[in-house]
Amino acid sequence: MSFESFNPPTRLLMGPGPINADPRVLRAMSAPLIGQYDPAMTACMNDTQALYREVFRTKNDATLLVDGTSRAGIEAVLVSLIEPGDRVLVPVFGRFGHLLREIAERAGGEVHIIEVEWGEVFTPEQVEAALRDVRPKVLAMVQGDTSTTMCQPLEEIGSLCRAHDVLFYTDATASLAGNVLETDAWQLDAVTAGLQKCLAGPSGSAPTTLSPRAVECIRGRAHIEAGLVGDGHDAGRGVRIRSNYFDLSMILDYWGESRLNHHTEATSMLYGARECARLLVNEGMDQAVARHALHGGALTSGLSAMGLELFGDQRHRMNNVVGIYIPDGVEGEVLRRTLLEDYAIEIGTSFGPLHGRIWRIGTMGYNARRDTVMTTLAALEEVLRQAGVSITAGSGAGAAREYYQEHPQQNPPQGPQQHSRFGPGSAHV
Repeated sequence: MSFESFNPPTRLLMGPGPINADPRVLRAMSAPLIGQYDPAMTACMNDTQALYREVFRTKNDATLLVDGTSRAGIEAVLVSLIEPGDRVLVPVFGRFGHLLREIAERAGGEVHIIEVEWGEVFTPEQVEAALRDVRPKVLAMVQGDTSTTMCQPLEEIGSLCRAHDVLFYTDATASLAGNVLETDAWQLDAVTAGLQKCLAGPSGSAPTTLSPRAVECIRGRAHIEAGLVGDGHDAGRGVRIRSNYFDLSMILDYWGESRLNHHTEATSMLYGARECARLLVNEGMDQAVARHALHGGALTSGLSAMGLELFGDQRHRMNNVVGIYIPDGVEGEVLRRTLLEDYAIEIGTSFGPLHGRIWRIGTMGYNARRDTVMTTLAALEEVLRQAGVSITAGSGAGAAREYYQEHPQQNPPQGPQQHSRFGPGSAHV
């Protein structure tokens, strides 16, 4: 029995992620493999760390990649910070708050949750009241939850955590690079992300940054694999982290000066993650956020002009994804399939209490562009009209065009091609 090579169809991925990867990232991932202790490899790793410090807006030395999807970064942080019996507070405003809760429970934490209705976010006062009541070791909070399209304000939460001696972890998978995130200024102790949303890459690598406070907690549980222990190594202390692969004490040594072996690096993903960060840093993080806000705003204006009702508190919507109620009388999944089959455009549904009630449309990463917005609005209008929805012809694309005219873009869609020490000519791979 023989199999032909797999040739995936060409799609425009305008859902809540993943998105179409930037071609420059895919080209970087096709570079030749090298050994993980080759000086060129360690130089590439050092570059990647420096780049992600700029992406995360941090000076944290402990800035690195966890090999695996964005969920791998989440699990690595939580299993490394949480010891069995530790109290953990998780504010839930969508599906991914429930995910943090489950992972923290699996790590042995005593998890407490507070909830708001999907489509809303928490106030600092609500969070502080829960911190006083629960007295947790860790606060685990999503910044941007694509299930609801909401972006949780974090500016005041970090200082509250410091006041109550709580470690503050943030899942920024869906929000990083499309919405403002200031790791150091907001006093975030641990942040993780993924490549497949605003970073414009494929899923498979989880950029992570850890504050000195988080590192101290993790180092307090450091153990070295028996087969690696040498004369100068500590045999181990504290309660051993329950996962070997996601043990950040060992991953810190792997990325640090000791370069202590932990796993075989996912080399092609490293190349891709480095290129994602290089493109963002060369564009400028403020410019990247502004680009997402521009195209997200144009899409939202177009959808509203078509008479579609937006979901959730629009004051706290992420720049890069919007939810819209499915019009009465329209079969949501049938229309999504028609959009995919006739126009090769994918948009998303949602989960839990929102399943079958809303669609989610993203403008993120490489797809945060004018042409993708205009194409999606025109195609969506056509399939909605076929489904019997009364829409003024051209209203969506027309409103988006007006939005662009009122908000002139300052940078090209993928950012300026600047020269820096991280430019293509200086790449180690």
